[in-house]
Amino acid sequence: MVRKATDNDALVLAELAIQMWSNHTVTELEEDFSEIVNSKDAVCLLKYVDDIPVGFAQCQLRHDYVEGTHSSPVGYLEGIFVVPEYQHKGYAKELLFECELWAKEKGCSEFASDCELDNTNSFNFHTAMGFEEANRVICFRKDLE
Repeated sequence: MVRKATDNDALVLAELAIQMWSNHTVTELEEDFSEIVNSKDAVCLLKYVDDIPVGFAQCQLRHDYVEGTHSSPVGYLEGIFVVPEYQHKGYAKELLFECELWAKEKGCSEFASDCELDNTNSFNFHTAMGFEEANRVICFRKDLE
């Protein structure tokens, strides 16, 4: 079963997300998800198997330019994760499909995402799900003295 997350699910989302976004804390992620689930421009979805949360997806509407797109707003997959022992069962595909439906209901005609250049698992998932590569970019930064 896939269902839309609510305020009560912020901790569950955070505990799943920390496995993917380990540079944060569960507390930080829980606070972020509490805001996201109440936004009209974003949605978090949870995948359950036998009442156990095994995956989530977060998407939102982006109104600014999204690389490779021609419309606005664009549905944007911010993150998708399935617990390793539940991977390769179609659950991420199911979550993505529900995100795309949500974006269509919000008036989007395009859906986009991104991944790190060295994340081959994410790249392979995206291409298998019908995404087309729009661009590759390396971002730079430096401290100003």
